[in-house]
Amino acid sequence: MNELFGKNLKYDLKSSLVVFFVALPLCLGIAIASGAPPMSGLIAGIVGGIIVGALSGSHVSVSGPAAGLTVIVLDSISSLGTFPLFLAAVIVAGLFQVGLGFLKAGVLCYYFPHSVIKGMLSAIGLILILKQIPHAIGYDKDLMGAMTFQQTDNQNTFSEIWLAFQYYSPGAIPIILIALIILIGFEHHKIKKNKILSAFPPALWAVVSGILINQLYFAFKPEWVLDDEHLVTIPVLNGVSELGSLFTLPDFGLIGTSSFWVVAATIAIIGSIESLLSLEAGDKMDPQKRISPPSRELMAQGIGNTVSGLIGGLPVTAVIVRTSANITSGAKTKLSAIFHGILLAVLVVAIPVLLNKIPLSCLAAVLFIVGYKLARPSIFVHEWEKGLNQFLPFVATIIAILFTDLLTGIGIGMVVGIFFVIKTNFKQAITVTERNGNYLVKLNKDVSFLNKAPLKNNLAMIPENSFVIINGIKAKFIDQDIRDVLNAFIESAHDKNIKIKIEGFDYNLKENA
Repeated sequence: MNELFGKNLKYDLKSSLVVFFVALPLCLGIAIASGAPPMSGLIAGIVGGIIVGALSGSHVSVSGPAAGLTVIVLDSISSLGTFPLFLAAVIVAGLFQVGLGFLKAGVLCYYFPHSVIKGMLSAIGLILILKQIPHAIGYDKDLMGAMTFQQTDNQNTFSEIWLAFQYYSPGAIPIILIALIILIGFEHHKIKKNKILSAFPPALWAVVSGILINQLYFAFKPEWVLDDEHLVTIPVLNGVSELGSLFTLPDFGLIGTSSFWVVAATIAIIGSIESLLSLEAGDKMDPQKRISPPSRELMAQGIGNTVSGLIGGLPVTAVIVRTSANITSGAKTKLSAIFHGILLAVLVVAIPVLLNKIPLSCLAAVLFIVGYKLARPSIFVHEWEKGLNQFLPFVATIIAILFTDLLTGIGIGMVVGIFFVIKTNFKQAITVTERNGNYLVKLNKDVSFLNKAPLKNNLAMIPENSFVIINGIKAKFIDQDIRDVLNAFIESAHDKNIKIKIEGFDYNLKENA
């Protein structure tokens, strides 16, 4: 415990502040993009940080409203009719997830290929960089929480960048450049050793610089001042009496309808998949390589969604953007996720006026750094060195996510990955070697119907007057389709004057080796 609150506390506090700056605009942007009240995104961020952070078995994962659910939430609110009706569905979705956790459904996360997870991380990094370019130069027509390729305004990732360079805001340029200089410069070992400068995370210095530069514009360059859509926008309370207005209560009026249960089940399933993906990715990024219990994560997410729905928040999932920001900022324990939730709860209520002075362009700089660390060139080189069986699913996942959305891209990456698994299995399960007219047909492991086609092709190529050894010693299981192919070959061998020696099973192959 002393180690937890001593040695690790300073790292977790710094990381929580970075995650706070990343989460703040994303929570607001996702809520607005989902057609929900802005406060619902902040509530989800608070619940994801404090409640899910405390209950999760992960040391580094951070939860909150997910960009991947934006379209689903938007459609669900529309189909159910009102936001309170949607909140009731979120509560039921949370209960579904708790049930999935008790059923140990979290083991599904172990079936995502490594290359696909790495591709997902790199794709998220590239998306962060591409999506923040418009915000970096002061074109803020699109929301910071938007992560899909095609936007609701008929623009896409690349057309938004094109428009940004045509309609940029000059005042944003110095802010983004200075913020990047601070963020990159603070990585230098001399600054890290400086007790004063290293006392606070670089993200805080970058944000403070952005606020100060924008305030200087008022005095020296009024036409460059960033306001309204170029700044963070948080609801401002006029007193403690208005706290209650921040929350929305659920309405269970449609609980007896099929549409209600379809929405609840959809949120539970999609949210669980995204959480498990982010959990697995977070474990791979964790410098200490700790393994998080996935079924416990489902229960934590379920309880978080139940609470979020009760008080007016969006659905929560484990989110890879915040998780990666947490890890790369040096977080050691789950206290970082919890602290970021506390910061959201306290600062959004205590100093909204100050937070509303933060330019989105300096927050874009923070996300640029997070994106670069997820998609460093060295990662692509490393995956290439593993061979095409790993590199092609990796690249396919990246391209698919870039041009669709997270879950669609993961699905495409999984299909490509499975293709290479099957292809590799074809090569490794059965080998046929030849030396001086003698052939060895070796069943290297269990063989199934998937190996039928290559086996038939290889056997058909064995010429007349050959000597063939069929070795099945290592195959503990031989599928009936494989037995039929081998039986047919053995029975027709005398027609080609092929002599056969069988090792590891009987001629009729009725029994496994």
